[in-house]
Amino acid sequence: MNTLYYGDNLDILKRYIKDESVDLVYLDPPFNSNVNYNVLFEEKNGSSAAAQIKAFDDTWHWDQSAALAYRELVEIGGSISILMQSLRSFLGESDMMAYLSVMAPRLVELHRCLRDTGSLYLHCDPTASHYLKILLDAIFKPENFRNEIIWKRTGAHGGAKRWGPIHDTILFYSRTRKGKWNKVVENYDQSYLDDFYRFTDDKGRYRLVTLTGAGTRTGDSGKPWRNVDPTKSGRHWAVPLAILQEVAPEANAASLSTQDKLDALDKTGLVYWPPRGNVPQYKRYLKLDSGNPIQDIITDILPLSTHAAERLGYPTQKPEALLERIINASSDEGDVILDPFCGCGTSIAVAQKLNRKWIGIDITHLAITLMKHRLRDSFEKNVEYKVIGEPADLSGAQELAQSDPYQFQWWALGLVGARPVEQKKGADKGIDGRLFFHDDESGKTKQMIFSVKAGQVHSSHIRDLNGVLEREKAVMGVLISMEEPTRNMVREASASELYEAEALGKKYPKIQIITVGELLEGKKIEMPYHAPATFKKAEKHTKEDGEQASLFD
Repeated sequence: MNTLYYGDNLDILKRYIKDESVDLVYLDPPFNSNVNYNVLFEEKNGSSAAAQIKAFDDTWHWDQSAALAYRELVEIGGSISILMQSLRSFLGESDMMAYLSVMAPRLVELHRCLRDTGSLYLHCDPTASHYLKILLDAIFKPENFRNEIIWKRTGAHGGAKRWGPIHDTILFYSRTRKGKWNKVVENYDQSYLDDFYRFTDDKGRYRLVTLTGAGTRTGDSGKPWRNVDPTKSGRHWAVPLAILQEVAPEANAASLSTQDKLDALDKTGLVYWPPRGNVPQYKRYLKLDSGNPIQDIITDILPLSTHAAERLGYPTQKPEALLERIINASSDEGDVILDPFCGCGTSIAVAQKLNRKWIGIDITHLAITLMKHRLRDSFEKNVEYKVIGEPADLSGAQELAQSDPYQFQWWALGLVGARPVEQKKGADKGIDGRLFFHDDESGKTKQMIFSVKAGQVHSSHIRDLNGVLEREKAVMGVLISMEEPTRNMVREASASELYEAEALGKKYPKIQIITVGELLEGKKIEMPYHAPATFKKAEKHTKEDGEQASLFD
């Protein structure tokens, strides 16, 4: 069953993911690539509280949590223990060491989850890629390293006294030498076609390829054919057997002599005889070639531009085409794809599109909300999945509110489809979330403000919300409360004006109060539901042709 998990991926992997149950892992762990490189190697002392990795806060620090993770790795012994001790002696108690200490146990668990035919792709940037490769060598063994893949993620970037950094690194490992591999091709560049496929006839566009190979031979491949003797030129006949079997399967090519193979190839019209000279060449038609086998430098998949249709506003979002290439190369339909750092769920959406099963994990309720919106918009009712780790009842909501108020706030806003404010903690100015909508043909965007309260509530919260609406020029406001509102709160909210959606001929309370219990029971806020515009809608995927529909903000 397709599953989204909320929580620390290390805990989720240990508790829920069975040994050798996953076919492909893709992970793009958060990492602060925008800071000065040297900052990551500064010594860090003290014992600050352990920080969760938030969706938009991808810094790592040496603290008690990192120190504990390091100690546990060292105590298990073996090659990973030796490696971590060596890295500690070199890096000290730096942010980079914290990052590696947190990543190492997760990579160990991901290796455990993979089948013998499984593979792992780790997406990172050059700041940490060399350290991560050493970790992966220790866990997967060096002989199971397959590729360091370079993805050109931007066209140009100014570098201060250095070459412009424009690429990401993807480290590709298989669990064993049985790692699954499918032939995937990339489209030819137009310049390549213009330079090489320069000829055309009634069969289509083609290029000329030699029919001989370097060196002489004493067997059939060294004997003359049609008065052409390759031995005189120090060469031998090299027949493209795969093409011959494709265009002339009745020829039983494997049992033919080299000269008979050449005859069969010529009979199909694939041999070019030059008007001058007598050395024939092979006519390789473009339609017989599906493209170049994928290479370890990716330049034909562009990063998501600001206005790209599939962009959802998530800062580290990767293009679907990149994930399609990876998933097609190292998995088959029905295989299980796992992404332990889901973010906005590109890997999950692509896995669903390509008929794979999937598991997604993220530590923020904001990311889980984004993924649920994306799956709904892309596949409508054609996707089934479950969510584990979200509060299912009021007691679960209360537990979340007590353990992590900010996660509670994100989760509660997700229940109503509102977007959390993207500001630093403590600087929300009375706004916890926003919801935008259109309710007429003018195209004017209307705004609804949300305030989330996990503790006691009183009338001043309604007055504060009214003030925020006036300041922000918002048309409606909602207070989401864990506790039941007081009578005075209800009275004060009811005394507020009504918002009139003239085009719809309906009126809605300007100030509304809704409890978490009511939301869990299915109650909806009162608003023009037909045209929400808070989250950018993901493109719709169709099973018939894989085409994607347009979006609106």
